[in-house]
Amino acid sequence: MVNQVPRAPRTLVERDREDGHNRLWNDYFADPPVFPPNLFRRRFRMRKHVFLRIVHTLEERHQFFQQWQDTTGRFGASALQKCTAALRLLAYGTATDSVDDYLRISASLARDSLQHFVEGVVSYFSDDYLRRPNEEDMARLLRDGERRGFPGMMGSIDCIHWRWKNCPLRLNTLAMEELFSRRANKPTLILEAVASQDLLIWHASFGTPGRCNDINVLDRSPLFNDIFEDRAPLVNYIVNGHQYNMGYYLTDGIYPT
Repeated sequence: MVNQVPRAPRTLVERDREDGHNRLWNDYFADPPVFPPNLFRRRFRMRKHVFLRIVHTLEERHQFFQQWQDTTGRFGASALQKCTAALRLLAYGTATDSVDDYLRISASLARDSLQHFVEGVVSYFSDDYLRRPNEEDMARLLRDGERRGFPGMMGSIDCIHWRWKNCPLRLNTLAMEELFSRRANKPTLILEAVASQDLLIWHASFGTPGRCNDINVLDRSPLFNDIFEDRAPLVNYIVNGHQYNMGYYLTDGIYPT
C-alpha cells in the first residue's frame, strides 16, 4: 500500500478585496481618474465606454459577474475587478496570480473570470459584432466606403500570427513542426479577419498554419464562398468610367490586384 503524502493546509490570505475595488475605481473610473484615457486604452486595449458596456452587460446577464454577499454579509469581488483581471491576462499574457497584488483577487478567481469573460463576450456580443453582413449592413458599409472615397469597398482584410506557445507538434515530425513555424522557428497560427471602420468584424477564419502567407490563407478561406456559389450581394459602382458589379476589400501589398 502506497502512503499518500498529506496535502498542505490551505492558507487563507486576507486580500481586502474592497480596497482593490476602490483602488481600481479611483485609478480609472472616478471623476477625474488618476490615469488619463490614453493610458486606459493602452492597458485595457479598448476605450473606456466599450469596456464599461461589456462590464454592464455581463453584470446584468451573467450570474458569475453579479456581486453577492456571503454568510457573513461581506460582498465578493466586483464585476469591475473580474473583468479587469480577465482583460489584463488577455492583454499581457501573464499568469493568473499576476493581478493579485493590484486587484486583490485570488489566482483561481482570476482564472475563472477569464473563462467566464470570454464565454460571456461570445454569447452576448457575437450576434452583433462577429457575423456576416446582411443586406442592410452591406448597404451601410458601401455608403461608408463611398463617403471616404472608396466606392464599392466592403471592409479591410488582413492576417495576424498568434504564437502557439504549447504547440504539441514539437513532439511530432520535423516536417509538421516546420509547417507551423514562422520566424525564429516559433510555431504560430494565423487569424484572418475582415473589419469595417467602426471595428465590427464581418469575417474571421482561424487556425491556418503559420508557414502560410496572406495569399495562401486567402486561398483556404471561406470568405469568397458566396461569390463562388452566386449568393454574393450585387454591388454597382463606377470608378474611372468603368462599371463594376462586385465589391472589394482593402488589403496590403502582398495580395493580388
